[in-house]
Order: sequence, then C-alpha cells, then structure tokens
Amino acid sequence: MTTRHPFSRFSRLARPARIARLARLSRLCGAVVLCAATAVGCGAPHESRLRPMGGAAPAAGTDILLLGTDGRSTITEKERRKFHAGGFPCNCADVMMLVHVSAKRDRVSVIGLPRDSYATVPAYRYGPSGRQRPAHPVKLNGAYAEGGPQLLVRTVEAATGVSVEQFLQLDFRRFIDAVDQVGGVEVCTTRRLKDPKTKLNLAPGRHLLKGGQSLQYVRSRKVDRSADLGRIQRQQRFLVAALEQLTARKVLTDPALMGRVARTMLGPAKVEQGFGKDGAKALVTLAATLGKVPATRTEFATVPIAGFNRPMEGIGSTLRWHDARAKAMFTKVREDRPLVAAGTDPKAADPPVFGKDVPVRGNRLACP
Repeated sequence: MTTRHPFSRFSRLARPARIARLARLSRLCGAVVLCAATAVGCGAPHESRLRPMGGAAPAAGTDILLLGTDGRSTITEKERRKFHAGGFPCNCADVMMLVHVSAKRDRVSVIGLPRDSYATVPAYRYGPSGRQRPAHPVKLNGAYAEGGPQLLVRTVEAATGVSVEQFLQLDFRRFIDAVDQVGGVEVCTTRRLKDPKTKLNLAPGRHLLKGGQSLQYVRSRKVDRSADLGRIQRQQRFLVAALEQLTARKVLTDPALMGRVARTMLGPAKVEQGFGKDGAKALVTLAATLGKVPATRTEFATVPIAGFNRPMEGIGSTLRWHDARAKAMFTKVREDRPLVAAGTDPKAADPPVFGKDVPVRGNRLACP
C-alpha cells in the first residue's frame, strides 16, 4: 500500500509578491473560473489559521488551484429539488483543478485531480495554541474538511511538488449566477448523457445550458463507468466551451460586465479566496487577455492513475497515482513545459479509459 508519493514536498502558502505578479499575469479568469464552477460547494472559511511549514520549489509561470466543496447551503430548497442537488455534504473539496499559466502567458495547462486520490497532509500547526498535528494520510478531498482551502493547497503541493500561488473556490450559488450572467454555456455531445442521480439527460447534439442545468452537467459522475474521470473530462469540455463563448460575446474584454461576473465568482468577504485584497480587479485583468490564447494553446489532462489502494481504516478506498507518469507530468509543470509533445495532437477518448488518459489540446475538447 502506498504511503506517500516519492516526489512529495512540503508546501508554501501564497506570497504577497506573487499576488502582485498574478495581477500582472492577465490570463485565466472567465472560462477557467467558470470551470471551477465544477467546484460544487460552499467555500466557507475554516476557523483554524495555518502556519507555513516549508515550501515546494517555485515553478516558472503561475499555478492556481480551482476548487469547490460539496456544501448545499447556498442555494434554495426549490433549486435543490429542481437541479437534483440534494444529498448530505461532507464539507469536502470534490473538485480540484491545478491550472498552470506559462511564464510567457501564451499557454494554459489544466490538470484534474480526482477527489479520491490518496494523499498525505503535511504536518501543520493550528488553533490559538499553535498545536502541531503530524503528517497523515487522507483522501485528497478530505484535506479541505480538515483545515480549509489553505491546508488543501499545502496537501496538493505536497502531492505534486508544484508551488500553488493562488486558489479560487466557488459554491453552487456563485456558479449558477455567473453562468446566467454570461447568458449560459453551449455544450455538445456525440452520445446521450444520462445520470440517474443528477437527472442530467442530454441527447446527442448541442445544448445551451443555463446556470442550474450547467451545475447538473458539471456534477454528473454516473453517466457511465468512468465515474470521476468522465466527470473531469466533461468539466474540461465545459471550460473550453465557456472560453470560446465568452470570447465571442466579448465578455472577457468588457470591464463592467466582467467586473460583475468576477464579484459574483468571488462571493462575499467571508468566503476565503486566494487572490489578494482586490480579487475582482485581478480577475478582470486576467480575463482581459484570456481570449488571446487559442484552444490549440490550452492543454487538459487528468493526473495519471495506476489503480486502487487497499481500503484504509477511516479513509476507505483511494486512487493510486502512477508515480513515474505523474512525476513526469508535474515536472513539466514546474519547468514550464507543455504537457502535449510538439508535433502531436492526441484525441481524447470519450468516455476516458481508466489508466490510459492522455493530455490533449483544448481544440480536441471543443464542439465540432
């Protein structure tokens, strides 16, 4: 049974200098943030403030963690019934995407991190007394429940060796409202997508989804046997579609409209976000140039999976990352190199095949 990834490193929280660099970065917001829309949760801050215990090696470019929990408290009971968003929350981060923006601002790489991945929470201090808790194993999505977004950031850093500089968390309410503000997102499918839990039921073809329907689309994981891997791929397809449509509608270059969308995504002040004091301005700046990155210069992947670990007491069954392939992928991120080899254009399997998923360019996930 795997106890820790051989390339794990302790992590570092966001640094003020890098927050300033993010404001200059101008890239990610709009569609990438809407994909965090897949982030299905409440995003409430945790009471215990964490203290940095060390850091992953700084990467070239900028790395941002998009996440969301499974909380249901931010939508109405009517919406919960209409969009089949019921169930019992665990206050976990069920959606996690590591987004790398190249140092030249000409490439964006998005890596999905399955929620059931085995991970090790680094040792940390918490509470007024500064009591230390030693490193211990968890499912990756459980780190949020234990210590909020900052502890999740540190856990992702420990698992990947990538220094995460910013994080953004969304909930159901902010996702629905942001999608509606931009007029919905058109998605397409070559096969019927039917999920018995979320009640998603899309026939082959194109579909313009408003906020609530988009929530069903990005949450569905029982469409087929690919489970979370299929859900991650649909979230990435949603991201590509949103990027194309936000660019076509000139939302990304409209400061007033994008400002409203940014404030919606960030939510009230009580929601902890990792974008500095003026997060809305930073997101508007990012959105202003997002449309300049063509789909062929975006990349999408899921961290390589080797199989399942044996169930662990108090944790259950976890996914085991493929050590060599995962290490190679995150090394490319740290070194600011593309995930897709030059001169190649792999096609995404739909649904994805367990253990055989490969990075693809954004145009391979776009509607024909």
